[in-house]
Amino acid sequence: MITREEILLTRECVGYAKAEGASAVRISLTKSIENLVATLDGEVDKVTRCADRSMSIALFADGRYGSFSINKLERKALFRFIREAIETVRMFAPDAFRKLPEPGRCCRTAVNGLEMGIYDPAWESVTPEDRVRMALEAAVNGHPEPCCHPGACPELVEGRSEGSPFRLVSEEGEYSDSEYDTYVIDSQGLECRHTETSFDYGVEVTIEDNKGNKYSDYWWTAAPFLKDYDASSCGATAVQRAAAQIGAAPARSGRYNMVIGAEVASRLVSPLLGALNANSIQQGNSFLVGSEGKKLFSEGFTLIDEPWRKGESGSKLFDSEGVATSTSPIIENGVVKRYFANTYMAGKMGIKPTLEEAVRPRLCGWPSAGLDRNALMVMCGNGILVTDFNGGNCNMTTGDFSYGISGQVFENGKSVRPVHEMLITGNFLELWQHLIAAGSDFRPCATRLIPSLAFSDVDFSG
Repeated sequence: MITREEILLTRECVGYAKAEGASAVRISLTKSIENLVATLDGEVDKVTRCADRSMSIALFADGRYGSFSINKLERKALFRFIREAIETVRMFAPDAFRKLPEPGRCCRTAVNGLEMGIYDPAWESVTPEDRVRMALEAAVNGHPEPCCHPGACPELVEGRSEGSPFRLVSEEGEYSDSEYDTYVIDSQGLECRHTETSFDYGVEVTIEDNKGNKYSDYWWTAAPFLKDYDASSCGATAVQRAAAQIGAAPARSGRYNMVIGAEVASRLVSPLLGALNANSIQQGNSFLVGSEGKKLFSEGFTLIDEPWRKGESGSKLFDSEGVATSTSPIIENGVVKRYFANTYMAGKMGIKPTLEEAVRPRLCGWPSAGLDRNALMVMCGNGILVTDFNGGNCNMTTGDFSYGISGQVFENGKSVRPVHEMLITGNFLELWQHLIAAGSDFRPCATRLIPSLAFSDVDFSG
């Protein structure tokens, strides 16, 4: 973690930059450590440890601005670096919109970095032997009787041909744990800190059916606390997801109800967040230009930024400028409520500054209480369940999209057969008008809290 001596040195650097002629300065000191154990077919394949420490310095001088970084945190070297950086900034073109955020917008509550409750002191006591043990325990091939027959995975393998056993061909797992600490200070009195730990595991498996066809899939989990970390089902889930693809073939082209599983649903939300970013809007590279305050989506579509979800990785009290985060709607009942504009972009566009980006966006809709993807399939009756995206793209200027998908055809709310090599095409403004319902089964370990989603009248082609 960042030491008291490093904090004092960072404060001293702010004062030195001011003394050398900077009109304003912001410094971000970041330290991180990541330990990783990779396994291949139930055996240790790679062990790594990465430690990083860096100082990012934003300097404002004579109406000009520059951003610099250094990882040598030695007093004389830092002072020389800052002095030369200020001289460099004075050679840049003036930019009237470059300035620190208003002090009243900045965070005052992130005092020790532990306020969000996502730092686990137990991280410091995890040994290399513990990491190897946890990686091997999570490996499918590390189990005496790995899941290798569809009968062992009934909940996710419905719809494929009965009596089609498969074998596990390969398995690549990766356990990691990390500590992240950042301290931000500026010349206007800002001083805030954020600290978190994370324990992660992900695994990709390949299976082969009795016809020699191979199928692959992946699953992962993460938790900020060691006591909450549980990767015991990751391997089985990955195998189940791979087995669910056995016998997949394209369905007939046409318009279907579509249910998107929570594990991939953020793929349809990310373009919306990107289109609401002030950089995209200012450059005209957004299909949501001029959308603030307008109802462009269905009544049941609400997207809220919830950065204060204590105990969940990624929650944060401030952004990279030190601006305080808050729980606030992004899209509410179909109405666009805000853009994401930092101080600089807000000044260029003449709009009110907000944050640089969403911290913990959560999508909700009606009805949502207690619904998961299976319940949404029952609600829709017939359609296609999407469990994975395979390439594709979105035109951010128009909102037109085309994505490759795989999943399951479902009838009367039940999967009947797997599908792959299909495309969904359309426009995001139209797609979200066809939202039927959003579930409540988002994964708290994910960056974006997007549950399973159901849409009507989606164009599929095989």
